Amino acid sequence: MARNPRGTRWLVPLVLLFVWLAIGGTLGPYAGRLGQVATNDQAAFLPRNAESTQVIAAQRAFQQGESLPAIVVWTAPGNGSLGVDQQSQATRALASLEGAPGVVGQASPAVPSGDHRALQGVVQLRPDLGDDLPAALDTIKKTAAGVTGTTVAIAGPAASQADLSGAFSGIDGMLLVVALIAVLVILLLVYRSILLPFVIIIGAVFALGAACAVVYALADRGLVRVDGQVQGILSILVIGAATDYALLLTARYREELASATDRFTAMRAALRRSAGAIVASAATVVLGLLALLLSDLTNNRALGPVGAIGIVCAVLSTLTFLPAILVLLGNIAYWPARPRPAEAGGGGHGVWRRIAQRVEKAPRKIWAAALLGMLACAAFATTLHAKGVPLDEIFVNDAPSVAAQATLAEHFPGGSGNPTVVIARAGRQDQVIARAKATGGVADAKALSEQGRPGGPARVVNGKVRIDVTLKDPADSDAAKNTISRLRPALHSIDGADAQVGGYTAQQYDTQRTAERDRMLIVPVVLAIILIILIALLRSVLMPLILVATVALNFLATLGISSLVFQHLFGFSGTDASVPLYGFVFLVALGVDYNIFLMSRAREESLEHGVREGILKALVATGGVITSAGVVLAATFAALAVIPLAFLVQIAFIVAFGVLLDTLVVRSLLVPALVRDIGPKAWWPGALSRRPH
Repeated sequence: MARNPRGTRWLVPLVLLFVWLAIGGTLGPYAGRLGQVATNDQAAFLPRNAESTQVIAAQRAFQQGESLPAIVVWTAPGNGSLGVDQQSQATRALASLEGAPGVVGQASPAVPSGDHRALQGVVQLRPDLGDDLPAALDTIKKTAAGVTGTTVAIAGPAASQADLSGAFSGIDGMLLVVALIAVLVILLLVYRSILLPFVIIIGAVFALGAACAVVYALADRGLVRVDGQVQGILSILVIGAATDYALLLTARYREELASATDRFTAMRAALRRSAGAIVASAATVVLGLLALLLSDLTNNRALGPVGAIGIVCAVLSTLTFLPAILVLLGNIAYWPARPRPAEAGGGGHGVWRRIAQRVEKAPRKIWAAALLGMLACAAFATTLHAKGVPLDEIFVNDAPSVAAQATLAEHFPGGSGNPTVVIARAGRQDQVIARAKATGGVADAKALSEQGRPGGPARVVNGKVRIDVTLKDPADSDAAKNTISRLRPALHSIDGADAQVGGYTAQQYDTQRTAERDRMLIVPVVLAIILIILIALLRSVLMPLILVATVALNFLATLGISSLVFQHLFGFSGTDASVPLYGFVFLVALGVDYNIFLMSRAREESLEHGVREGILKALVATGGVITSAGVVLAATFAALAVIPLAFLVQIAFIVAFGVLLDTLVVRSLLVPALVRDIGPKAWWPGALSRRPH
C-alpha cells in the first residue's frame, strides 16, 4: 500500500468505507425486522425424534384444525364456594364465545373443582393469532367476568404464549440500546478517547445489520428457525464479538502508529500481526456454534448457524470497515490520547507490569493458588440442576399466566388443564385407560369424545383414539416427569396398543433427556475443534492442551458459582435443560479467544526474548486490551437480563461471570504462571520448546 502513488493508496479505504455505509444504510433496518420471521411457539423447538414430538403430529388428526387452548378459571373470594347457578352462568359465557375473533369451535362447559371453590373451562384459539392473541384473551376474560361473585384468570398454553410474546416485545430496540450503552461507557473509560468508541460501535452495528439481513433471508425461506431467545443472543453475540475483535486490532494499530513511518504502514503491520489471532478466535466460536447442529433439540440447532453468521459478519467488519476508517482518521481516532510505541508500554499499564513481576517472582505459588481456588468453585458444579425451569419460574417478573396456573393447580389435580396426551389403537382403548389409571401419579384418564372433550363415546380417527391423562402433580414438576417415566413402559407393554405418550410433561421429560445426550456428544466435539485450531495456530501440542484444560476448568468453576447464586440469591429451583450446553459453547469458545490473543503475542515475543520472558512481555502488552475486551463481552451478555425470562437471565450470568473469571484469573494469572514455570517445554514439540529460556 505504501508503494502506491500517494493519491491512489487512499482508494481502497474509501471504497471499503462507502461499501459499509451502503451495507449499514440498506441492511441495517433488518435488525428491527427480524422479529417478523421469528416464532415463539415452543412446540416448534422440541426434540425431532422424541415420542412427545410424534404425538403432536398424531393428535392433529383429532382436531378440526390447529388450536391453542386457553383455560378460564373462576374462583370464589375468600373461602366461599361456587354453586350450580354460577356454573350455569360460566357455561353460558363460554358458549357465547363461539364465533368470537380468534376462537375455534365451541368451548367446553364449565367444570367445578372438588372443593367447589373454583370452575374451569377451555376455549380453543387459532394458533396463528400472533399479535392479536392478547386481544383475543382480553375478549375471553371480559366475557367470563360476567359470572357473579367470582374472580377470573386465564391459564394454559395460550396465556403462556401471550406472556412470552410480551417478554420479547421491544427486544429489537431495548436490548440493543442497553448493550450499546454499556459498551460505549466502558470504551470511553478505557480508551479516554472521544471518537474511537463510536467508530467501534458503528462497526459492530454494521456487522449486526448484515447478520440480521442474512438471517432474515434464510428464516423467511424456512432454512433457519428464529425465536426471541435466538434473536436476543444473536444481537449480543455480534456486538460483543465485533467489539472484542476491534479492541485487539485498534490496540495493535495504536502501537504501530506511534513507531511507523505512516498510517498505511502501521495498519499493514497491525493487520499482519493481529488478523491471524482474530480469525482463529472467530473460527473457534463459529465451529463451536456449528457443532450445535449435532443437537436433536431444534432451538439448539437454530442457534448454531444463526450465531455463526453473526460471528462471520463481525470478523468481516473488523478486518475491512475498521481498518478503512482507522487509516482515514489516523491519530485523530485516538484523540485526545496519543498513540505510544510498543516499547513504551503499548497496551500495558503499570498494573500489568506489577502483575507480570509477581508472576516472574513466584509462578508456582500463583498458578497453584489459582488452580485450587477454581477447583473449589468447580466442586459445586454437580449441584446445578438442569432439569428444566418450573412454570412459575419461567418469567422473572410476575406473569398473569403463571398466577392463573397456580390458581388452577390449587383447586384441581396438579396436571389439570395440561393433560398428558396418549395416542393408541381404538381396539385397546379400555386396556390403555385402565393401565393408565393404575399407574402411580395418575389422577384420571378419559378418551376424547366426538365433541372434542374428554369423556363420552370416543372419537376414532384412522383406527386410533386420543386419551387425555390427568396427572396428580403439577405438569412441570419432577414428580410429574417421574410419572411419565412409569406411564410409558406401562402403556408400551400393552400388545397391539401402539401407545405413544406426549403432552407438556412428556415434552419436558424428552427435552431434558435429549439435552443430556446433546451434552455428551457436543462437548467433546467442541473441545476437539478448539484443540485442532490451537495446534494449527500455536504450532504446539502441549500448549493447546494446557489452554483447553484451563478454559474447561473455568467453565466448571463458573457452573459451581452459578449453582450457588441461582439457588441462594436468585431463588431458582432449577435451570433450563439447555443452559449448561449454551454456557459451555459460549464460555469455552469465547474464553479461548483471550488465550489466543495472549499466546499468539507470547509466541511472537518468545521468538525474540525467550519463552519465560516472552510470556511476561505478552502479558504486559495485551493485559489492558484483553481485560477491556472481557469486560465489554461480560457487559453485553449481562444485557440479556433485561428480558424477564429465567433462561436468558441464567445464560447472562453464566457467560458474564465466566468471561470475567477467565479474563481476570485464567488469562491473567493461571496461564502466564504455568507457562513461566514450565518454560520452553510448554511449547512442545514446536521450535520454541528447543529455544533457550
